[in-house]
Amino acid sequence: MKPARKKRLFFIIFLVTGITVAAGFALYAFNQNLMFYFSPAEVKQGKAPVNKVFRMGGMVVEGTFKKEKDTLKVFFDLTDYENTVTVEYTGLLPDLFREGQGIISRGKLNAEGVFVAEEVLAKHDENYMPPEVAESLKKNKK
Repeated sequence: MKPARKKRLFFIIFLVTGITVAAGFALYAFNQNLMFYFSPAEVKQGKAPVNKVFRMGGMVVEGTFKKEKDTLKVFFDLTDYENTVTVEYTGLLPDLFREGQGIISRGKLNAEGVFVAEEVLAKHDENYMPPEVAESLKKNKK
């Protein structure tokens, strides 16, 4: 084989290997950052992973909001009108958060079945409902 062809062949092999490795890293990063949405009914059915971050949405049940004294830890129940899951959150809640309102929270389900939220997102007006929450509520109201 001529030296020019040999050099070109090694370059092509190096290029294909580099692209393959880069694509592998990109897919791995995508898989690590992929976050699924589950309704409270799916969480109660055991479809949600334990100790893995996911999103859960629904309506905050009236009368279930409790705040621990002298801390930022709060507890409330989230429902899709079929099942209810207790949510624990430590931090400042959004200004628009209130009972009877639709929210989406991001966090992990612990071994006791309590959803430990890292973030709570409240809808921005009375007409908007996150699509995932609206779909699960509509499905469970029927």
